[in-house]
Amino acid sequence: MTAGDVDGEGATDAASARRRLGAGAVVVLVVAALAVTVGIGIVRGAIAPVEQVVVEATPSAAAEATAELYVHVSGAVRSPGLYVLVAGARAVDAIAAAGGFADDADRGAVNLARTLDDGEQLAVPRQGEAAATVTGAAGPPGAAGALVDLNTADAAQLETLPRIGPALAERIVSWREDNGGFTSVEDLLAVPGIGDKMLEALRDLVRV
Repeated sequence: MTAGDVDGEGATDAASARRRLGAGAVVVLVVAALAVTVGIGIVRGAIAPVEQVVVEATPSAAAEATAELYVHVSGAVRSPGLYVLVAGARAVDAIAAAGGFADDADRGAVNLARTLDDGEQLAVPRQGEAAATVTGAAGPPGAAGALVDLNTADAAQLETLPRIGPALAERIVSWREDNGGFTSVEDLLAVPGIGDKMLEALRDLVRV
């Protein structure tokens, strides 16, 4: 083998080595690029903001509904009838809704400042009627100047009493039927919807 052959073989080996080195470098670069790409994806996923879901508060149906009172205004007013008032309304509001006092109304017999209950009847007496109702002797239910008998009066007669509307009158009749009648005026406290204040307002207008 001549020196030229040795030199040619050495050159070939060197070229092959360079090619292997170049291919290895490419592989390393590709792997490194993939690693960088994966790393960036992981980092982005870790710091990506969490999507926030905002729920707007909406008022409930109960909050939207305006509380109302049904009040039957009768007696000495210009336009007696059933009126719908807002919760917390007072007697003065109901009388105003009914057109105001009639000319012969006994204005001093009505407490304009008191609050109203749903389903009650606000009866405005005429001049001279209030005293007769309070002090009159017992007689047939509903008669002028007579006390209303809790054990015999029907719902319509009970509705002539102040603050007693159709719903409350029916509850009084139902309680009477279920319990065998009233033994005292204080038994009214057992009727749903009647409290101490209403009892005091009715005490001198009813009997058993």
